[in-house]
Amino acid sequence: QVQFVESGGGLVQPGGSLRLSCAASGFTFSNFAMAWYRQPPGKERELVAAIKSFGSIIKYGDSVKGRFTISRDNAKSTVYLQMNNLKHEDTAVYYCNRYGLLRDWGLGTQVTVSS
Repeated sequence: QVQFVESGGGLVQPGGSLRLSCAASGFTFSNFAMAWYRQPPGKERELVAAIKSFGSIIKYGDSVKGRFTISRDNAKSTVYLQMNNLKHEDTAVYYCNRYGLLRDWGLGTQVTVSS
């Protein structure tokens, strides 16, 4: 079955960096655009960034443009999110998924930005 295992989250100070990873399985990874989503405390899940099958960027959320970079390794069925200059408002649980297919969610990885 389809599975996503997110990792790399943690506690970081404002201005710091984290790199998230998401290992996917149960489908042909290279056939799908992938995305990172996040759900801040008490808010709806939102799109952070999306990438096409072979690496072209689809979009970034307005609040993360210029700070976050999405990438993927089709050989490893893994999608990454490099997050730089983190802000308090980036605190959320981060999830990956196939872009536009909002089902089969993983457990996510918690990112907390706090001094």
